[in-house]
Amino acid sequence: MSSNRRSFVARGLVAGAGGAALGLPTVVAAQQTFNWKMTSAYAKGAPFYMDGPGSATDLAKRIDTMSGGRLKIQVFGAGELIPAFEGFDAVRAGTVEMNHANSYFWTGKTFAAQYFTAVPFGLNFQGINGWFYDGGGIDLWNEVYAPFGMVAMPCGNTGVQMTGWFKKEVNSVADLKGLKMRIPGLAGKVYANLGVDVKVLPGGEIFPALERGVIDAAEFVGPFQDRRLGLHKAAKFYYTTGWHESATVSELLINKAAWSKLPKDLQAIVENASAACNVISEGWCQKANSDAMEDLIKNQKVIAKPLPDPVIAALRRETEKVLAEGIAKDPLTRKVHDSYFAFKAKYDRWQEVSEEAYHLKVRG
Repeated sequence: MSSNRRSFVARGLVAGAGGAALGLPTVVAAQQTFNWKMTSAYAKGAPFYMDGPGSATDLAKRIDTMSGGRLKIQVFGAGELIPAFEGFDAVRAGTVEMNHANSYFWTGKTFAAQYFTAVPFGLNFQGINGWFYDGGGIDLWNEVYAPFGMVAMPCGNTGVQMTGWFKKEVNSVADLKGLKMRIPGLAGKVYANLGVDVKVLPGGEIFPALERGVIDAAEFVGPFQDRRLGLHKAAKFYYTTGWHESATVSELLINKAAWSKLPKDLQAIVENASAACNVISEGWCQKANSDAMEDLIKNQKVIAKPLPDPVIAALRRETEKVLAEGIAKDPLTRKVHDSYFAFKAKYDRWQEVSEEAYHLKVRG
């Protein structure tokens, strides 16, 4: 090696070791690694949420692979590190950097959070993604969470959910009065207005409560997830309208201080891995639910049908009241609400001549 070349290499090594002091990029800085913790509202091994395509575990693996191991995320199921519904407080305090759940669990913190999971009679999967990615929805999400020192983004979606399981047939609004039902979010408030005794239970507690008669009805997700919990063994009436959650979003909640420390390329990796899981998880649900619904009806003798029209009409009226009360109390919630429903009005007009026309005229 020539003396000039040795001198060049030596200078390069010096820059690599201490170039940061000169304002130069360094190998050390480029290879900075981060080890984060992510908790979940769902138990370890739960399909869609914690296991399989688009799950929290899948998201962590994708981020690890895409970052070349620079951002490693240890995933904890509900109860492993914190209780199921304490993710918001844990991320806010910096106890963990991330939480994987649904924003409507945080209604006690801010009413507006519910719009980022599901709104009764709201947007479908395509529509909610339009609002999130191109209609300002994610920006509003982060505006809502800014006072809490957190940022968020969508990282999964179940698509349209089922109304739920009932031990007795629902023929009228009167049948809802006094009913004990597991149902979270805005839908719970709506049902409560119609006389339902609303319960919020983690997924693992739903079947024993329904089986023992602690509750009379329960909503969870859809055919695959519900069958896995054994809900069809405790109730046989399965209502299909899905009025309450037309596209239920999984939330990746991140401590803002931790987020700000990530280099821009790692932030981009998290955002893109989350967007990928958002799409992949919904695709998995379509296949899994198609198979499970066929089995429930043909083999498990489940009675699946839509809620009666008068019941749907009453639920819609109460939804409007609940939303009106929420936006009256908080200007930021009103801002989110107005954005959501302005987008929905345009989307509905487009959907009428696109998706709805297809289903009515082409699908057969």
